[in-house]
Amino acid sequence: MSTASDQQQLPAGVTVHRDVAYVPNGHERQKLDLYLPAGGEKRPLIIWIHGGAFRRGSKESPELPVDYLAHGFALAAINYRLSQHAIFPAQLEDSKTAVRWLRAHADHFKLDSERFIAWGPSAGAYLSAMLGTTGHTTEFDVGEHLAMSSQVQAVVDYFGPTDFLQMDAQRLPDGMVHNTADSPESELIGGAIQDHPDKVAKASPITYVTSDAPPFLIVHGDSDLLVPYQQSPLLVEALQKAGVSVTFYTVVGGGHGGFTDPQVALLTQAFLAEQFGITFSATAGDEA
Repeated sequence: MSTASDQQQLPAGVTVHRDVAYVPNGHERQKLDLYLPAGGEKRPLIIWIHGGAFRRGSKESPELPVDYLAHGFALAAINYRLSQHAIFPAQLEDSKTAVRWLRAHADHFKLDSERFIAWGPSAGAYLSAMLGTTGHTTEFDVGEHLAMSSQVQAVVDYFGPTDFLQMDAQRLPDGMVHNTADSPESELIGGAIQDHPDKVAKASPITYVTSDAPPFLIVHGDSDLLVPYQQSPLLVEALQKAGVSVTFYTVVGGGHGGFTDPQVALLTQAFLAEQFGITFSATAGDEA
């Protein structure tokens, strides 16, 4: 069967390991695809976490940043249990389990376990941010390979939510309503968000920000109808107060992804180059 990544024409020499279970005999969603470029050196790893309002989406996303494979990055695209399968923190636990599995198998797949990047859009950006801010705690580490760290060394956050309780106050007039019991955020925590402020706080990356968090790149469109733009400045402010390196870019007129602003790809390249000493051509990351 053809997959989204196949249709994106992978660079020559890439080896793909599909549907690898990061939880033995686990849920059907607890699997990842691993893309390995040719070459024998240990590669930095992009851990791609798909979006989809916590209800849908797949590791076979058409947004996969496969162009980075041509520049020495490996790529792991993960699935995780959706809100109809399990409520929070299952999604974060799955993401952390996948990170630990990848770190436990880093030598086998020639991955650099000290250069793991969490990257995603929307719900995937939220989970990437949660990975970044909870690296100092083992609260959400359950299951396999617990001797391994679930910490990542950089986060690329494209328009992720950060504080569910403020989303309706920040939404545009024709934007999505979030306080209802059937909103994506309410279904994630298992009840209407305004009725469960403690659960919402536990599900916010802002709650866990410390100076130990890795560098962040955050990108958000100021005309986003699904995740209000002001969700990102909330996280930016918290990171800056903690002394964490953060780059924030506003896509003027940008909605919920699908950006045509070339600065998004260029900033992403520059961010990863700064963090990991990678040199890019002008074509890397154009899919952003």
